[in-house]
Amino acid sequence: MTDQRSPRTASLSRATSESSISLSLDLDGTGASTVSSSVPFFDHLLTALSKHSLIDLDVTATGDTLIDVHHTVEDIGITLGTALRQALGDKRGISRYGDALVPLDEALVQAVVDVSGRPYLVHTGEPEGFEYHLIGGHFTGSMVRHVLEAITFHAGITVHVRVLAGRDPHHIAEAEFKAFARALRQAVEPDARVSGVPSTKGSL
Repeated sequence: MTDQRSPRTASLSRATSESSISLSLDLDGTGASTVSSSVPFFDHLLTALSKHSLIDLDVTATGDTLIDVHHTVEDIGITLGTALRQALGDKRGISRYGDALVPLDEALVQAVVDVSGRPYLVHTGEPEGFEYHLIGGHFTGSMVRHVLEAITFHAGITVHVRVLAGRDPHHIAEAEFKAFARALRQAVEPDARVSGVPSTKGSL
């Protein structure tokens, strides 16, 4: 069983020639966030991720967004995934699996998370042309999958995301992040009935 008195937190900084990131999180938070990524629509997505996962999240980032948002968004995803992995520690007492089905008006997305120690992303269903759409005039739809890849790989988790319905790119992207958040919330939640690490191998 997870010791509730032990903080499941992480604080990281990452600096490259393309971006500078400071990020902290608390897995046992209330969904409070302060996000300034220098990419407005990504701020919106990260705020939703925090709110619906109940993970407290603070992000401050700057980068070469005059060239493209790609580097900054990717580097935040890398840092967020690394922080998740660190905060999870040895994963004792967690539920491990999470599954969520989330609507946003006409959009409907399913996300499934396994805190497996094995990074793998399966991502399907975005409508044709979504990846080329500029959401908010600056955030390319292709970045949704790209940042999920970065989080998944660096957190060491398995994630399946399926877009089941959707027309509006804003709604689709937001529903993807909200579904991921809800599934992640379930997966990292302490379970009083779990003794030790929830794996027959004894480690995750």
